[in-house]
Amino acid sequence: MTMLRMRGAARALLPAILAMAAVSAAAQVVSPAGGPPAGGGFPSLRNEDTAYQAAERERLARLARITPVSDAMLADPPAGDWLVWRRAYDGTGYSPLDQIDRRNVAGLVSTWNWSLPVSPNEITPLAHDGVLFVASANRVQAIDGETGDLLWQYTRPLPPALAGGAQAIAKNIAIYEDRLIVTTADRHIVALEARSGKLLWDHEVLPAGVVGPRMTGGPLVAKGVVMMGMSNCNAYKGGCFVVGLDARTGTEKWKFYTIARPDEPGGDSWNGAPLDERFGGAVWTSGSYDPELGLAYWGLGQTYNSATLLAPRPGQATVGNNDGLYTDATVALDPATGKLAWHYQHMNRDVWDMDWVFERTLVTLPVGGRNRKVALTAGKLGIFDAVDRANGQYLFSKDLGIQNLVKAIDPKTGKKQIEPAFDPAFGEARTICPHAGGARSWPATAFDPKTRIVYIPLVDTCMDFTRRARTAEETAAGGSDLSWVVRARPGSNGNIGRVDAVDLATMKTVWSSTRRAPESAALLATAGGVLFEGSRDRMFRALDSATGKTLWETRLAAQPSSFPITYAVKGVQYVAVVSGGGGAHDITWPQITPEIDNPVGATTLYVFRLPGRR
Repeated sequence: MTMLRMRGAARALLPAILAMAAVSAAAQVVSPAGGPPAGGGFPSLRNEDTAYQAAERERLARLARITPVSDAMLADPPAGDWLVWRRAYDGTGYSPLDQIDRRNVAGLVSTWNWSLPVSPNEITPLAHDGVLFVASANRVQAIDGETGDLLWQYTRPLPPALAGGAQAIAKNIAIYEDRLIVTTADRHIVALEARSGKLLWDHEVLPAGVVGPRMTGGPLVAKGVVMMGMSNCNAYKGGCFVVGLDARTGTEKWKFYTIARPDEPGGDSWNGAPLDERFGGAVWTSGSYDPELGLAYWGLGQTYNSATLLAPRPGQATVGNNDGLYTDATVALDPATGKLAWHYQHMNRDVWDMDWVFERTLVTLPVGGRNRKVALTAGKLGIFDAVDRANGQYLFSKDLGIQNLVKAIDPKTGKKQIEPAFDPAFGEARTICPHAGGARSWPATAFDPKTRIVYIPLVDTCMDFTRRARTAEETAAGGSDLSWVVRARPGSNGNIGRVDAVDLATMKTVWSSTRRAPESAALLATAGGVLFEGSRDRMFRALDSATGKTLWETRLAAQPSSFPITYAVKGVQYVAVVSGGGGAHDITWPQITPEIDNPVGATTLYVFRLPGRR
């Protein structure tokens, strides 16, 4: 058996191995000192001597020092904490810590690592009061951020079909007051006590019999409300939704549907299709929140089912309004009620899979000679849009120059004018840039509020795009009628991965750093002038945020495929990142860089610091 076949066999066996492990698992909160229970004819081997008792006292004292997290702390976290998906409500991915800077980052060393249950992990660890909280597969763990010691863990029992969460993706968890908010592979949202891992409440979002939707993004908590979006609604009639729960009880308060209902504003934009023939509007990234305006901002995906928007309805001679709201839009919701305050559609009638579902970065930028509070985001095309976050007014766009689908952008409305030659055709491939995997995708950008520079992880590819013919019955059942084949971008010289730094005050690119391997991780910017990034060749790097020069790099056991963070304990700054893989990009990007092959599993939390700082 060749090495490649052995790796393929390992991938095939992995879910079965994890499923066997999951069958014996029960919902549990355990201390790391807890051994196997007595029984089965075997005497207890648990040694609760004085050393154990001292360690247990220290563990409990360590947990007792965890303080409740207030709304004010979420809006403006302590410098050493990482409390929200992108550190704070504004979604910038920027830390004010500067102990690690461009002068000393070359000395960064590994301080401890922690193996996680294997899953296609894209998780963001949270850091609070020196404790890291991390989720993977069916397990949530609290780990001492200084020593790497396990403080507690919660294991979620799952049906055997879910293989112990081996295929579960969650980009983040949340913390609020005294509890962690976590999504599970069986589509529940649970609250765990931060000091113990004890289950406080459990809310079922969708019952087990419902096929399709998943929770692959992460929760956002604001005003005492847990908000969570659904994804994978390609064949789920009526499309996806965002649900709002009471953070203290888990009781459902509201549900916002991301596909406009026929009797709602925007409901007439689906070419006359009935509600049960409208699909998509996926939410596979967490939201942002403006405490002053009291609004939460969510990005929505497209439909996958292009015929609904492209073909005349039975009995109609022509296509009707086919914008397809609220796909590819930013929606601003009131967390207390779930009501829509405003929406802005970045791209109407998206029938190429160019989602605008990613982070909404809430920043202040000079526009028209004065500072404006904007919500900034870029879709897969690599086009940034900025809208006023109070009312959704379009302000400006910045095209990174990777795409060829949009030929013009209306300077007043931001409406994208599509190159007519790229309208989908049956069985006729069109070479479109970028590939539907995105010039940028779920790996998030970072924004430095001091320099007003946004840093963007990019993958430079194109695709041969085809529309597949389907019957009216197949279209009505949902699913996708789109097909993509990845190809290298002409003129890329074989360099697929890229990080761009764009000054949003001048709209100029400050620098661009290219490499062979596609980018695989989100970006992390710090006040020390350091930008952390990772790529599919298993490299985790620190760049000079002013120049893009590589200052430090290390090779991990698997690709960094997550959201790196930085935090501090006892005056020492640490950098943490989770490695692993198994997501959608691990199916697509190996075709364009076939020489880069990554190991199965190796889902690991890595933590780095400067030497002599412990």
